[in-house]
Amino acid sequence: MQFVQFGKTGLKVSPICLGAMTYGSKKWRDWVLEEEESRPYIQKSLELGINFFDTANVYSLGESERILGKALKDFAKRDEVVIATKVFSAMGDGPNDRGLSRKHILDSVDASLSRLQTDYIDLYQIHRFDYETPIEETVDALDAVVRAGKVRYLGASSMYAWQFMKMLSVAKANRLHAFVSMQPQYNLLYREEEREMLPLCRSEGIAVIPWSPLARGWVTRPVAEQTVRKGTDPFATQMYTHPTDPEVIGRVEEVANSKGIPMSHVALAWVLSKPGITSPIIGASKPHHLDDAIAALSVKLTDEEIARLEEPYVPHRVLDHQ
Repeated sequence: MQFVQFGKTGLKVSPICLGAMTYGSKKWRDWVLEEEESRPYIQKSLELGINFFDTANVYSLGESERILGKALKDFAKRDEVVIATKVFSAMGDGPNDRGLSRKHILDSVDASLSRLQTDYIDLYQIHRFDYETPIEETVDALDAVVRAGKVRYLGASSMYAWQFMKMLSVAKANRLHAFVSMQPQYNLLYREEEREMLPLCRSEGIAVIPWSPLARGWVTRPVAEQTVRKGTDPFATQMYTHPTDPEVIGRVEEVANSKGIPMSHVALAWVLSKPGITSPIIGASKPHHLDDAIAALSVKLTDEEIARLEEPYVPHRVLDHQ
């Protein structure tokens, strides 16, 4: 495994990150794998050289963190892995059980540490932008958890570039710990982050760790092919129904067939080919998923193939910034 620099930090991570949203409780989502089904994937990822793992407190309402933390404690040395989790989404019915207030951040980081069975979180990310909490309050609270030794690096996820730049500026102006990474949605079916967010991250030396690089599996199989997740994931249905999406998927199939490799290799190789991409976050719920992700690292697309894949895309409405 050739490890990569995490933005402008000294941290080194694998060029593939294992996302743990897939692991948790079926009570949360039908397609989620329960603990005993999940552990082999976490163990195999370590054997393949993956050292970077991403989850969030909201995934299965904490169960994903618990499963990941227990498995990593059983299968790896703590200083050999990079654990990332997130805060923002509702974890209860109370008015302070969500968002990026100082109260919610300080309560949430302790809860995540307990579930993950660790003394520190390598990368603590805000899951979305909070329109109700002052940026100064959020950034100050995040700085506090770093200074307390509970968190080592700070990251953010889907938001508008102007919001991210404003948060970076507030941290810099007040000499507080700032974000070192951005986790946007980025795949062949959703490329809106190319307009402002990705150039901003390249300019500022921010690590980019895309979520859903395979569009929740939609670019890994022909349009007509069905799966359990495809049929029970309303979030994906809302996102990947643009009129041009079938044509893009068809182009992935075409290039994959011409190279004699699975569609997933092509789709992930396309993401990896883009400047500034650090480590795409992939999910694994079938034995071949991890092998496919590692194999994609060796796939080199020609300029002509990249142009062929990108040609059908047209501007989409911005998604997932709320």
